[in-house]
Amino acid sequence: MSEHRYDVVVLGGGIGGYTAAIRAAQLGKTVAVVEREKLGGTCLHQGCIPSKALLRSAEVYATMKKSEEYGITAGSLELKFGNVLARKQRIVDQLHQGLQFLMKKNKITVHYGNGRIIGPSIFSPRSGAVSVEKEDGDIETLLSSNLVIATGSKPRSLPGLEIDGTHIITSEDALKMDELPKSIIIIGGGVIGVEWASMLRDFGVEVTIVEYEKRLVSLEDGDISKELERLFKKRGINLVTGAKVLPDSVKIAEGSVTLQADKQDELIELQADKVLVSVGRAANIEGIGLENTDIKVDKGVIRVNRFMQTTESHIYAVGDVIGGLMLAHMAGHEGILASEHIAGQTPHELQAHLVPKCTYTRPEIASVGYTEQQAIDLGHQIKVGKFSFKGIGKALVYGDSDGFVKVIADSVTNDILGVHMIGPQVTNSITEAALAQVLNATPWEVGQTIHPHPTLSEALGEAMLAVDGIAISG
Repeated sequence: MSEHRYDVVVLGGGIGGYTAAIRAAQLGKTVAVVEREKLGGTCLHQGCIPSKALLRSAEVYATMKKSEEYGITAGSLELKFGNVLARKQRIVDQLHQGLQFLMKKNKITVHYGNGRIIGPSIFSPRSGAVSVEKEDGDIETLLSSNLVIATGSKPRSLPGLEIDGTHIITSEDALKMDELPKSIIIIGGGVIGVEWASMLRDFGVEVTIVEYEKRLVSLEDGDISKELERLFKKRGINLVTGAKVLPDSVKIAEGSVTLQADKQDELIELQADKVLVSVGRAANIEGIGLENTDIKVDKGVIRVNRFMQTTESHIYAVGDVIGGLMLAHMAGHEGILASEHIAGQTPHELQAHLVPKCTYTRPEIASVGYTEQQAIDLGHQIKVGKFSFKGIGKALVYGDSDGFVKVIADSVTNDILGVHMIGPQVTNSITEAALAQVLNATPWEVGQTIHPHPTLSEALGEAMLAVDGIAISG
């Protein structure tokens, strides 16, 4: 058994945790990170990065299948899924090595093992010391003035539906598939569900999405959902919306899965090789010693204030464990905010509605601010501008002109309230819209910004002008 002292201990080495650690080290703190498996957490190893690597391979494959549209006649086209997986792993490994370098560069000590918060002791009068059980059974005790909890989340399941990792799987299990199924049913039409649907369909898998809500990506603007559904149907993805899966109906026989979904009292029976359960994520708060603290938990997540402090002021929590938008970039920002507050600074308060959201389907989805319905519900008098990618030269050059940009503004104050995009590479354009909202820009101001031609960004400029009916290409 050994004991170590630090200014800040971070429990969890995912993006929220390692970002908090690096920022604290930059501010002159001695820092340790406790990580059970590998630095990078879910985002690097089981989520954002590996899934986007697969999505890129799927996109390239889909493009190559229509190469004659670009004047290119290719020979035989063969998908080697093993090579796709190998490329994905090379990317993950490279980024993992980069993270290890950043820890050394910033003089951050990484303790590998299961971390658990322990109560007050003669060495640590406040709760928040961390016990780390290493793989060899050795125990390390980490004492610090401040603790940051960043233990992330795990996939949820449906009550009564058992995940077996083979026939009924989560998104994390899906990343471990060494071969593609011929068919799959995806339960859940949120971000993760539609990304996997888009990817697998491009790889040639027969895909069915079953979504409890009446539309896909129900947190996005209604027009975005309609366009995604139209384009998914065009690609041959079967959609069953407004339907509840009956867990008791799920049967596995002869290597396939059958289930029933209740759609307005109509029973729909579906069959596929696999079922991917994608119904959200749950905070990892079990087994980390919260019972040894006075930290408050509400609806399965840790309660924090605007500076990420829990009800024990020396303990902070960031990322998925505090709920809200479970986004990697939001977790990283929360980590920075927590470390700056620990260092005695007064960081800007995080405004969740100004956090950009991205979905990496084909076509991509990106949004920031309020949806049209949210703006109306909040009492705004609104005006809307919309511009199709079919009017954008670069989109036609790319051979990908489906989708549009939609801008919502307050008709009284002229403030931008929300920007919603679906189309080619829109995840690379949403930052401009987010900056515009942070700076309280008006649609006219963004429209007056010269967008180079030909670029996909012109769609945003034209949509901004369309709010006042002065789009040049409209």
